[in-house]
Amino acid sequence: MRFKRAHRIQELIHEAISKLIQSGLKDPRVGFTTVTKVEVSDNLKHAKIFVSMMGSEQEKADTLAGLKSAKGFIRNALSKNLYLKFLPELEFRQDDNADHAEKISRILHELHSESSRQPL
Repeated sequence: MRFKRAHRIQELIHEAISKLIQSGLKDPRVGFTTVTKVEVSDNLKHAKIFVSMMGSEQEKADTLAGLKSAKGFIRNALSKNLYLKFLPELEFRQDDNADHAEKISRILHELHSESSRQPL
């Protein structure tokens, strides 16, 4: 791995933001949210935070909007916990992997139940 520092910073940001979302955010729009992955650019200037959320599409949109509006608060909290010369610019994105996996599982289950009902 060429950029070990970027990988270490990814892990630190992942852990810090996860804790902050669970305990520190008071925004009522932010519901049940899990940080699934953090990608930090090689130059450590940008960080994409992928979050998985529970709820309807409107609730997910509200949660993402709440996280984006709390970006300054989150960066400030990170600057106190992580001793970095430059803190990356944060970008929150919705992680749809769980929804995609659930959809595939549902389709496979339907195909399996259909095949078991048809006589040979």
